[in-house]
Amino acid sequence: MGPSGKRIRRSTGTKNEKAAQEYHDRLKGDLWRVIKLEERVVRTFDEAALRWLKEQDHKRSIKGDTLKIRRLRPLFEKVKLHLITADHCKSAVDQAAPDAVNATKNRYLALLRAILRKAEKEWLWIEKAPHLTLYREEKRRIRWIKPEEAQTLIQHLPEHLVPIVRLALATGLRKSNVYGMRWDQIDMRRNVAWIHPDEAKAGRAIGVPLNQTAMDAIRSQVGKHNEVVFTYRGKPIAGAHNDGFYKACEQAGISDFRFHDLRHTWASWLIQAGVGLAELQELGGWESIEMVRRYAHLAPDHLHKHSVHIDKLMTHF
Repeated sequence: MGPSGKRIRRSTGTKNEKAAQEYHDRLKGDLWRVIKLEERVVRTFDEAALRWLKEQDHKRSIKGDTLKIRRLRPLFEKVKLHLITADHCKSAVDQAAPDAVNATKNRYLALLRAILRKAEKEWLWIEKAPHLTLYREEKRRIRWIKPEEAQTLIQHLPEHLVPIVRLALATGLRKSNVYGMRWDQIDMRRNVAWIHPDEAKAGRAIGVPLNQTAMDAIRSQVGKHNEVVFTYRGKPIAGAHNDGFYKACEQAGISDFRFHDLRHTWASWLIQAGVGLAELQELGGWESIEMVRRYAHLAPDHLHKHSVHIDKLMTHF
C-alpha cells in the first residue's frame, strides 16, 4: 500500500522473505518521499533567507544575520533547499569565512540551522532539516589588568577618553553602553543609571549602581552636551575608533588588551574582593550564571578550609 492509499504490486525478484521485506520497506520509503516532494513547492535558499530576515526583523542581531546571509547566498545558489546537507553547510561556512575562528564559524552554522529548522517545522518547506554539529570552540583566557596597570593606562589616555575608561572600570558596562550613555539614563540624586532592554546584550533592563568613581566621571561631563554624556570636540562619540585607546595601551606597556577587557577587569577585581557569583551576575547583566563562572577561579579563598584536610593526612610524610 502506497502513501496515497493506492495498492502497488511489484515483484521483489527474490524468494528470501527477509530480503523481500527490506525491498518492500525501502520502496515504501522512496514512494513516500516522492509524493511528499510532489506535494511541496520546491524552494530555494534565497526564499528561505528572505523569509527569515522578514520574520526576524525585530532581533537585535538582524544586521549580523543580514551580513552572514549576504556572504552565504552565492554558495547555495544552485542547491535546492530540500537538498541542502550538513556537508553543504560546513563547506559554505568555510568558504564564507575562511580565516575565521571556530566561534565565528559556529555563528554562521547556528544561523543556517535556525533557518533550516524553520523551513522544516514551521514553514513546512522541507521534509527534514540536516543535523548540524558545531565546531569545538577553544575557551579563551580572561584578559584583565591589575589596578596599578589601570592607573598607568589612564595616565596615557587622551583627555576625552579618561572619564570613559574610568566609568567602564567602575561599572563594568559594555563599550556601546558607555559611549552611548545619555543623561536621561542617569539619576544623579540616587546615583543610579539604567540600561534599557533594547540596549542590553541579554535583552533585559539593567540597573547600574554608580559608585563614587563612576559619579565623578559623569559629573566631569556636565554641561558639555544636552543629550549624551561623553563627547569629543562637542560631538557624540558613540561610534568612535579605538586608536587612542590602543595607543595608550602601547605606551603603558599593556599588550593584548581590548576595550571590552575593561569589563573583564572590573569583574575580576570584584570577584577577588569577595563578591559572590550571583551578585556579580546581577551587577553585570549576564544572562546566565555560566557566563560568570569563568571568573570564579580568581577567588578560590572559600576553598581553603577544605584543602587543609590534606595537611592532616600528610603531616608525617
